[in-house]
Amino acid sequence: MKMKFSYICIAAFSITVALTGCEKFLTNDHPTRVSDAEWWITEANAIGALGSVYAGVPDGSSGRNVMLTSGLSDEAVNRGDHIGKYDLYTRGLQNPTWDVAEWIWRDNYLDIRRANRFLENVDKCFMDSLLRDRMKYEARALRAYYHLECLLFFGRIPISTVSLTPEENKLKRNTEEEVYNFILTELNACGEKLPKEYSNEEAWRISSGTCYALIVRMAMYFKKYDVAIDAAKKVIVSGVYRLHRSTNATVNSYAELFTYTGELNKERIWYRRDGCGSAWTRFAPAGIGGETYLSPTNTVVDNFETKQGFTIQELGADSLLAYRINPNFKNNRDPRLTGALLVPGQNFIDANYILKPFDPNPLNLDRIGQQKSTATGFWVRKYLDAKDRQAKSGTLDFMFIRYAEILLSYVEALIENNDWQNPDVITHLNDIRSRAGMPPVAIARYNSQASLRALVRRERQAELCFEGQRFFDIRRWGTVSTVMNGEVFGATDPATGIAIKVQDRAYTARDYYWPIPEKEMLSNPNMEQNDDY
Repeated sequence: MKMKFSYICIAAFSITVALTGCEKFLTNDHPTRVSDAEWWITEANAIGALGSVYAGVPDGSSGRNVMLTSGLSDEAVNRGDHIGKYDLYTRGLQNPTWDVAEWIWRDNYLDIRRANRFLENVDKCFMDSLLRDRMKYEARALRAYYHLECLLFFGRIPISTVSLTPEENKLKRNTEEEVYNFILTELNACGEKLPKEYSNEEAWRISSGTCYALIVRMAMYFKKYDVAIDAAKKVIVSGVYRLHRSTNATVNSYAELFTYTGELNKERIWYRRDGCGSAWTRFAPAGIGGETYLSPTNTVVDNFETKQGFTIQELGADSLLAYRINPNFKNNRDPRLTGALLVPGQNFIDANYILKPFDPNPLNLDRIGQQKSTATGFWVRKYLDAKDRQAKSGTLDFMFIRYAEILLSYVEALIENNDWQNPDVITHLNDIRSRAGMPPVAIARYNSQASLRALVRRERQAELCFEGQRFFDIRRWGTVSTVMNGEVFGATDPATGIAIKVQDRAYTARDYYWPIPEKEMLSNPNMEQNDDY
């Protein structure tokens, strides 16, 4: 059973903020109009204030909806405007009033301001000095993360290290290099001082490993491979993390990782408590009481190898069609396929319940295009646990950064840094593949930089699909203009042998970064808009 005390402190403080409104929090010393002299007194006050800084840590299926960003890439399609108009982006229709961009910008700078106010005032609190110092590093690391998220979505952004009211907000956008260096300096400083790990009840806090993992993400995006290698090594040699392997030899270890059974694992580097509590009303099939607003494409399904280590594109035409009609044909696909997705003809939870997206029966709630059903004929399975079925909600944590991602980034950085013959490349790829139940890398086939590059990119999608990284991967690889233009397809209809067309997508150079929100443009006279918005 999870320990809730620290989280309750956060929730209570966040509720206080919510009840008074974000605008009041920005313009008053404290959301309940208590003066600074009255608020910043005790250790409990400091804990509550730092809890509000953690409020922006991304959720998977609610809040920041990290998993829904998969629908902004080639691996999924979004439906359901009530949880954000994500699909506008894939059609090139986003503008400065786009709600998703507005939320991300507003929430990040609200959390940055909370971090700044914490750092400006926490020394006034009567509390243990060692705890206060640690909490300062937590606040700085969180502030750096919120800058990083804005940098990756919006490009050049203002660096904010002092708390400002809306009337004082006249910050100009810094260069990308300045923001990158600020984040790198802050995360390195915090990584040196923060604990390697916490007790289980506080394991959600930002740690030394989290700081270095965030550096890996940023460095990979900007192709700073030496920086990524150095940071990844610090995570690896820390000895804190390892890939999750089930104690039950008959269980799919990868699939278990996203359930309550595998929730307390050593693979999670940073996670959001209860961050996938709403997964049942985001991803689950309607026919079993769920709601589906994120549907995988055939691109992500086709990416999974056979159990012999071949892509389905390497097989003959007849075999390719067989795998298109039945993605897990003869139970011969990478076990991560069934750990991450639900496909036509598969049973789910109930042995008598079979997914039939092409069955036209009006009583079939799972048919393609039906309200709250799949748009593609596929479903996301990650974070769907039978325990949440009845209540349609739960407390399942969302792993925002996993150790597997760091191993894959480390391997990729070695390959791109012309060190592709480093034995660590094969060692870590085999570790990931063996956990998944896949054969070792065939070194006779993958014996060049180009072939290993293709393999690690395929492994990243097989391992990390729907976890929010594909959106950034296709940008840093330079493939975004290819994969985000043109037709999008879902499952193959067994009656026709033809994949269902879901939509047409449009992508131009301006879409690389999101628009600066209109409200920010109107309130800040020094703000500049991104190109072509």
